[in-house]
Formats: sequence, structure tokens, C-alpha cells
Amino acid sequence: MLFKIIGVIGVLFITYGIYVKNEIKQDLVFILGGGCLLVYSIYLWDPIFIPLQIIFIIGSLVEIIKIKRKK
Repeated sequence: MLFKIIGVIGVLFITYGIYVKNEIKQDLVFILGGGCLLVYSIYLWDPIFIPLQIIFIIGSLVEIIKIKRKK
């Protein structure tokens, strides 16, 4: 049950992140949500969902780095 709750929290973070206007905050929320979903996908041991979440998290981290370098 705990891992399902973590998964739901991840989905809520990612959904909330869509509405965040600040790009860095949006990416941080995406990383939190992706991390929660990664934990859930590892619990499920889903061979498609695990790499998907890792790529999603890396993409958000790269976006933050790009934004920081522009400033």
C-alpha cells in the first residue's frame, strides 16, 4: 500500500508541475514526481517504466543545468 501511495504522490507532483510557471521550480517538481514514480516502478519491477522514469529525471536535470548556464 505504501508504494501505491508513493506512486500517486508522484503523479500528483508531475500534474502540479505542468501548472508551475517558473521553469526551474517546474523541473524540480518533475524530479520529485519522477523520483516517486521511479520508486514505485522499482517496486513493480517494470522493465519499461524504470528506464522511462530515469530518462524523465535526467531530462529535467539537464533542463535545470541549461537554464542555470543561461543566467
